[in-house]
Amino acid sequence: MASTAAPFGLKPMKLVGNRPFAGATNLYRITTNYATSIFTGDIVSIVAGGTCEKVSTLGTAASQFPAGTAGVFVGCTYTDPSTKQPRFSQMWTGGTVASDAYAYVVDDPAVIYMIQGSGTVPETARGANIGVVQTAGSTVYGTSKVAADVATIAQTATIGLRIVDFSTLPTDAIGDSFTNILVMFNPGANMLQGSSTGI
Repeated sequence: MASTAAPFGLKPMKLVGNRPFAGATNLYRITTNYATSIFTGDIVSIVAGGTCEKVSTLGTAASQFPAGTAGVFVGCTYTDPSTKQPRFSQMWTGGTVASDAYAYVVDDPAVIYMIQGSGTVPETARGANIGVVQTAGSTVYGTSKVAADVATIAQTATIGLRIVDFSTLPTDAIGDSFTNILVMFNPGANMLQGSSTGI
């Protein structure tokens, strides 16, 4: 059972209609020396300069995801400034100097993700919207610690994620102390299916 708070960000699980997720990603450039670390499972956006950055807002009515929200970061590639060799990493270390840095981003708006709740998510929340709570990721494993913020569960249209189901893993159950839920980006919270206004 998910009785311990151990958030892991957003983990791609499947596509709408129970279709399998085959691991498809797109590459988005990261600005050399970008100062913020990005971890696998973090939400990222495309900024006005055309590059990829971590989303620091919470996806709630009061702190909505930015218009350029692209999807979920699952790693990056760049030339290591020390060894001068190509490097593939689960995280972007803030301040890395690399002019050829690219993020792998799951940007298909039909992807359904698993995320751990910051507390119990009741079955009655299926179909409701939910934001996230942000904490620093793990530099040991390169993984996010973003969780779904149970305090934000509501029907409000501007909240960024939709609860579509609950984890069916043998170790998980509805009503766990830190419930693992399945979510997807709401229309308007992902640049590929949202507002027609550009970045």
